[in-house]
Amino acid sequence: MDMYSGHINRLIEELAALPGIGNKSAQRLAFHFLNMSEERVNRFAQTIVDAKRNVRYCKTCCTLTDQEECPICANGNRNHRLIMVVENTRDLAAYEKTGRFEGVYHVLHGAISPMLGIGPNDIKLKELMERLHGDVDEVIIATNSSLEGETTAMYISKLIKPTGVKVTRIASGVPVGGDLEYIDEVTLLRALEGRIEL
Repeated sequence: MDMYSGHINRLIEELAALPGIGNKSAQRLAFHFLNMSEERVNRFAQTIVDAKRNVRYCKTCCTLTDQEECPICANGNRNHRLIMVVENTRDLAAYEKTGRFEGVYHVLHGAISPMLGIGPNDIKLKELMERLHGDVDEVIIATNSSLEGETTAMYISKLIKPTGVKVTRIASGVPVGGDLEYIDEVTLLRALEGRIEL
C-alpha cells in the first residue's frame, strides 16, 4: 500500500535514483522541496536546467565548465607545462582544495575497465595525447588506486613514454589516522616505495 499520493511517490523515486541518495534521504528531500516556496522551487529547478544546458567540457582539459575554457586552464599563472591526469572533475576539485598544485589538469571522465566494457576510446585519452604536441615537461598520473585506475595509469604511461615527456605516478599510502594493521598489502607496499627522506 502506498503511503503517499502519485506526485509525492514520483518525486521520491526520482530523488532516490540520484547517486548516494537512499529512500529515507529521498523522502526527506521530497518533503523539504514541498515545504519550500514555489518561487524557490522554480529557481532550484531552473538552476538545474540551466546547468544541464550550459555546462560542457573545457576545450583544453575536458573538465566541466560553462565557459569555452575553465578558469584553471585560462589562468596564465598556472604551470601549463605540468599536467595532472585525473579520472573525474571531483578528483580535480580534491587536488585544488590542497592549494599546492600549480600545474593544470586533464580529466579522463572514467577509467579503463574491460569488465564494464570501458576501453581507451571511451575516455578522454585522445585529447590528452593532442595536448602533448604542445610544450609539456611532465604528466602526473593521479588515477585511483583501484584495479581500473592502475590499468589506466599503466596504459597512459605506455602511450606517453615514446613522446619523451616525463611520466610520473602519485604515491599512495597510509591515510592520516589509519592503523597499519587495517591497511591492505598493496597500500602498505606503495607507502613503502613512495617514502621520502626526513
